[in-house]
Amino acid sequence: MASFSTSTSLNGNEPPEKEEAFNEYYSEVKEIEKRDSVLTPKQQIDRLLRPGSTYFNLNPYEVLQIEPDTSLEDAKKKYKRLSILVHPDKNPDDSERAQNAFEIISKAWKTLENDDTRKKCLDVIEEATARTDHMISEKRKRQKKEGKDGQVEEDEPAAYKHAVYVMTMKLFADMERRRRELDVRDAEERKRKREQEIEEEEKATFEKEWQKNFEESRQNRVDSWKAFQSGSGSKKVKTKKLKGFKPPKHKAESR
Repeated sequence: MASFSTSTSLNGNEPPEKEEAFNEYYSEVKEIEKRDSVLTPKQQIDRLLRPGSTYFNLNPYEVLQIEPDTSLEDAKKKYKRLSILVHPDKNPDDSERAQNAFEIISKAWKTLENDDTRKKCLDVIEEATARTDHMISEKRKRQKKEGKDGQVEEDEPAAYKHAVYVMTMKLFADMERRRRELDVRDAEERKRKREQEIEEEEKATFEKEWQKNFEESRQNRVDSWKAFQSGSGSKKVKTKKLKGFKPPKHKAESR
């Protein structure tokens, strides 16, 4: 099956075999769409869950099989048709995979339904188009330096559309990677703060307990000292009384 080649890959430096697999996937999906614009439930489930779909499903327009300039109203209609098509209740023999596909479609619609996230998606596609145009321009320059006519394969509309599609997937993948990295850093920061809070709580508890023990021991020391002082005073009195007492002198026995 024919596929378009391009110098743009999902992460910018994918090995040829991975890019070839991606191109094959893209071509197969598009061929299926040409044969059946709606697709059967099984075809839709397979499309949304086949290997590598994690990256492709980051693009809500790809998930819903609509163009970026599709109106929100038409996008909602397509979402409803697809969600009914892959709904688990409609696919009892493959309910688990159908549920996963249903969730993917629902997530795509929620992304487009929200003004902020929809704008981010459109920004990604706009940037993908700009980068693709720049890439084509650079290819033309190289062609002319080599004495060629400056024609490139992306001059063909289908090839150009594919190049934009690949670049779009790359940018969505990069955005997702950054999001995950931020999530990891945020989780680590929250963990660090929590550990610091626990450490401070333990330190405060220790200091409170130490202070309590110190106060108790100080009171014991004060009581002991008072008892000692009281005992010392009694001894002094007794000693004084003993000094004041004179025993009778011993008289020699007369014969």
